Amino acid sequence: MPHCAAVAVSLLVIASGALAGGSNYGVAPGSKQLSGKISEWPVPTPKFARDPAPGPDGNIYITVMQGDRIARFDTKSHKFNEWDLPSGAHPHGLVVDKEGKVWYTGNGNGTIGELDPATGKVREHRAPSGGSPHTLVLDESGAIWFTSQSGYVGRLDRSSGKIAEYRMSGGPYGLVPDKRGNVWVCRMNADKMGIIDSKTGKISELYMGPGSRPRRAATAPDGTLWITLYGNGKLAHVDPAAVKVIKEYEMPAGTNGGPYAVTVDGAGRVFANEIQTDTVAMLDPKTEQFQVFKLPSRNVGIRKSIVDAQGRFWYMGSHNGRLGVIE
Repeated sequence: MPHCAAVAVSLLVIASGALAGGSNYGVAPGSKQLSGKISEWPVPTPKFARDPAPGPDGNIYITVMQGDRIARFDTKSHKFNEWDLPSGAHPHGLVVDKEGKVWYTGNGNGTIGELDPATGKVREHRAPSGGSPHTLVLDESGAIWFTSQSGYVGRLDRSSGKIAEYRMSGGPYGLVPDKRGNVWVCRMNADKMGIIDSKTGKISELYMGPGSRPRRAATAPDGTLWITLYGNGKLAHVDPAAVKVIKEYEMPAGTNGGPYAVTVDGAGRVFANEIQTDTVAMLDPKTEQFQVFKLPSRNVGIRKSIVDAQGRFWYMGSHNGRLGVIE
């Protein structure tokens, strides 16, 4: 039986009809009245499982990085299925397209993989520069953008399988497309955001401040961006059209809390975890107040999180091998 831990937390809820924003995974995040209940389930292969993504079937998909597998969690039956990937692929991030195909970054073999869950067959698209593909997202056209910490950002045309590359220093990490068609990249080791104009390929940048170490980013329903500053314990709100920081917020755990994953729900509320304190903080931009959720497990290790179409917040504990939800 899956382990379930429930924690009651009072929560301020804002109703909204917003239909877009958040994880940029092809599934528009919802918003709901959250009770604060937290449930967790152990994954079948706890070998650094990570980076949950919603599928059009309403289920949650994760990569099992050191187990060379993709797992799917059925949100109704609470059971897992797994698929084997090529040995050494070491999948890092993943997205599920509207047809149900799972696309993942082969961090270990320099590929973007394509898994058909119906057949279990895998097709690999090798990046010209190889390297270590990291995080990936879908843009409005359906193309896949991904980072490689070896020094480039890639764009995969899913119909042709061709990959274009854009050189970028600073250890490209998280990324997100904005509503203007530009792609924003967390250059964590350079304290900057890289900005790729998807139409011209021109690259510009936004300096985030000394020691900021921007790690991950998400788009809000209003088109603004939210970026975790891992190095100084802050959450940055960015206007992508003006290419400027609107405001920075001190995270509840302070300078050394380690804000890591970030996502936005359909009401525009921002969720960011603090990896050093096993907490998830929800910011209501309207009141500028945080609500903190203390997770039931210790040494959880959230590295990516998402809000599903129902408005539930999902996270994967890479360190403790448990998939969790706040609802």
